[in-house]
Amino acid sequence: MPMIGLGTWDLRGDACKSTVKNAINLGYIHIDTAWLYQNQREIGQAINESHINRDNLFITSKIWRTELSYDQVLAQCDEILNQLQMDYVDLLLIHWPSDDVPLSETIEAFNYIQSQGKAISIGVSNFSADLIDQAKALSTTPINVNQVPYHVRHQTPDLLNHCQKSNVTVTAYCPLGRTQILKEPLLTKIARCHNKSTAKVALLWLIQKDMIVIPKASSIDHLKANLDLFGWELSEDEVKQLDNIA
Repeated sequence: MPMIGLGTWDLRGDACKSTVKNAINLGYIHIDTAWLYQNQREIGQAINESHINRDNLFITSKIWRTELSYDQVLAQCDEILNQLQMDYVDLLLIHWPSDDVPLSETIEAFNYIQSQGKAISIGVSNFSADLIDQAKALSTTPINVNQVPYHVRHQTPDLLNHCQKSNVTVTAYCPLGRTQILKEPLLTKIARCHNKSTAKVALLWLIQKDMIVIPKASSIDHLKANLDLFGWELSEDEVKQLDNIA
């Protein structure tokens, strides 16, 4: 699973299509979407028009929380694949846990989808440590990912540690706090030391903690910048400072 991907929440219509095409041209191979985002048709069109081999991409999508009964999961998965114009997604997630449908029923449907080759891997999003344990116990195949909000001003280290000890990769969504953290003084100080932007420091901090990051970007400049996260690193002390930023 690529360490960095393109988050597409709130990208719709022609703007979404253009952004995905630009991202693929720049070298992005991981694209994160969901049924809820209402942009999967445009993403599918962008991929087709980019003439890239589907097997060279990593596509994540998610089943919405109101559609988690067995039959609803199967139906929404088929809708997702139809919208994306694909035979499979690389990763299919439960977008949010449900209080109304037993987790066992949802996991059974996800296991069936994987057995049919419609999802290479399965996982969850916005799950607590206890729910992660329940999902793992119920599933006949690995729960590979928990996608959660994570950035320097929203840290859940206990959940991160629990997931990593359980062999569940954490994907950080909203890794830049929807730009709210970019003027954080400590980020600014560290960024100056490396001659990098605060956004790059915030993203690299997550990657050095072995998290996947999926920042949303729409401009070509921001798309390029978010890929520039390799070939340099934060010191152990800088990571610790950001760990204790509160």
